[in-house]
Amino acid sequence: MEKKFRITVEGKQYIVAVEDISTGGTQGIYPEPGSMSVAPQPAAPVPTAPAAPAASAPAAATAAGPGDEVAPLGGVVQTVHVNVGQAVNEGDKLVSLEAMKMVTHVVARRGGKVTSIAVKPGDPVDAGQVLLSIG
Repeated sequence: MEKKFRITVEGKQYIVAVEDISTGGTQGIYPEPGSMSVAPQPAAPVPTAPAAPAASAPAAATAAGPGDEVAPLGGVVQTVHVNVGQAVNEGDKLVSLEAMKMVTHVVARRGGKVTSIAVKPGDPVDAGQVLLSIG
């Protein structure tokens, strides 16, 4: 037996057809208490050998050197404000990271020239990951 229902989800109405496929169409959604029986299952054997070790976590980001600027938190690179070879001063904005709809600016901790950039806009980064190097 098929029944039609009108369902409203977030203000939009949908018409859904539901068919009762139980035998005779008289069984309810939930069985009567005590009407179901479960056959006993044999006990599972106890393992005698130790379980295989769990897969190791991915390797951590390489350790940051003295001229490396690292991500203060995990997020997605929104903008890289510098180029390789560009001179920067302490406090200059280097990279903008977005995390949970908030933007965090990574600024230079020292002056120098940008020697390498390890990320580009759209890249996901973890806290402590090297973003760029200043020489």
